[in-house]
Amino acid sequence: MIRWLVAMLFAANLAAAQVAVDPERTSISDGWWTLEVAVGLDQITPYRVFTLDEPRRLIIDVEGASFGDLDASTLLSGDRAAAVRFGPLRPGWSRMVVDLAEPLMIAQASMTAVGDGVDLTIVLERATPESFAANAGAPPDPGWDVITGFDPKVAQELAQSEDFVVVIDPGHGGIDSGAVRGGIKESDLMLLMATELAVMLKAQDGVQAVLTRDQDIFVPLSARMTLAREVSADLLISLHADALEEDDARGAAVYTLSVGGGSAAAQRSVERHERGDLLAGVDLDAADDRIATALMDLARAETGPEARRIADALVASMQGQGVLLNSNPRREGQFTVLTAADFPSILIEAGFLSNAQDRAVLATPEGRARIARAIRDTVVLLAR
Repeated sequence: MIRWLVAMLFAANLAAAQVAVDPERTSISDGWWTLEVAVGLDQITPYRVFTLDEPRRLIIDVEGASFGDLDASTLLSGDRAAAVRFGPLRPGWSRMVVDLAEPLMIAQASMTAVGDGVDLTIVLERATPESFAANAGAPPDPGWDVITGFDPKVAQELAQSEDFVVVIDPGHGGIDSGAVRGGIKESDLMLLMATELAVMLKAQDGVQAVLTRDQDIFVPLSARMTLAREVSADLLISLHADALEEDDARGAAVYTLSVGGGSAAAQRSVERHERGDLLAGVDLDAADDRIATALMDLARAETGPEARRIADALVASMQGQGVLLNSNPRREGQFTVLTAADFPSILIEAGFLSNAQDRAVLATPEGRARIARAIRDTVVLLAR
């Protein structure tokens, strides 16, 4: 049986090529005791396929391709695939994730010429739950899940700098768009807000600001913390804008880590914001191993209280800037990006995209600037 398959098929000018995906030749359908996935491409390109367990998923990564023209609602035919999603993963690569309704193992993966293009075809056959679990797992490609990194020279300079280093983490990205309301994607809005905030912070003496992502790519939660460690962050700020089923919740809030799990509402917020790793097909077992090293209560004896002091000061600064705050603006939750033991970290809910008034405010430069100025003023006090 094939646990995973990586194909590096090279052609002239391949690295610079943009690979077109043909919706007419792309499908996910049941065969005779099989599941057959076809992706129509206009040229040969590197790809890799593998399965992951808990939940069962088929992962298809294609270099240079964009799945933007596909309609997920038209791709599925049959009962063996429960859902499909796709989007940018890392620079130059896109990912398709197929949720499997039953244990199915990769029996064949090939790229064949079809007219002026090629078809990437994956055939999965029935398997027992035990054999599926035994054969599931990402290819052993060190560093693949660390989607991006700071330039080693820049990271070293920041790590050795006496400046106050703020790592700004725009939530979601790539295949994980986060909340989507009124034509606004949380991932896009938070990247814009993070970029504006970075410009404001860099203008302050003794302050450096870097982003965990500067484009629409997916960065796993554990990688965001790794990136912060690369530059010896003095503070990590994760930016989000939640969405609820109801539209009456409004206003900004600031989270710090809760050892006990936090309220039921906070737990639901964690689930909404952290399902991205699952949606993007991250090997969660490997991610858990990396995160586990950060879960050290003794090491947080200093950074935990510091994060709470920063959060309290930021809420007061937001009030001073006229930012509309939630009725409960200081919250706690077990967000992964808050679990680092070696630097303080906070998570800011800038507002609720599910609320039309919050959405309208965050869509304006001045609405975002009020929050950015509050963060700037708080950071300047810390940097003194």
